[in-house]
Amino acid sequence: MTDPDPEVTEAFKALGDPIRWSIVRELAEVDELAFSALEEILPLSKPAVSYHTRILAQAGLLTVRKQGRHYFYALRRELVRELVDQVRGLAPGGPARPAVAAARPADPGEPDLLTW
Repeated sequence: MTDPDPEVTEAFKALGDPIRWSIVRELAEVDELAFSALEEILPLSKPAVSYHTRILAQAGLLTVRKQGRHYFYALRRELVRELVDQVRGLAPGGPARPAVAAARPADPGEPDLLTW
């Protein structure tokens, strides 16, 4: 058994919180989201939103772009795909699944579905 990738491990830890999972789900729907939009969506204070986005960014799940005084967040979809592949590898017959998925052209706008 190989040691897990630290980035993958940190990402799974960050996703273990329901608020952070909600943030990731919101970001999965768009290319980028402003901090102010997250404040409106989430029933949290500004410091709490900031804390959770910082944890997600430190885990490598988000990219952060600053424009003037505003912050914008985007989901690192390549890491999410890697996480999905890691989970698939745990399922019975898992290692064969990515080869099947690689056979069809990936549509970046289409979410991957977990089926096993």
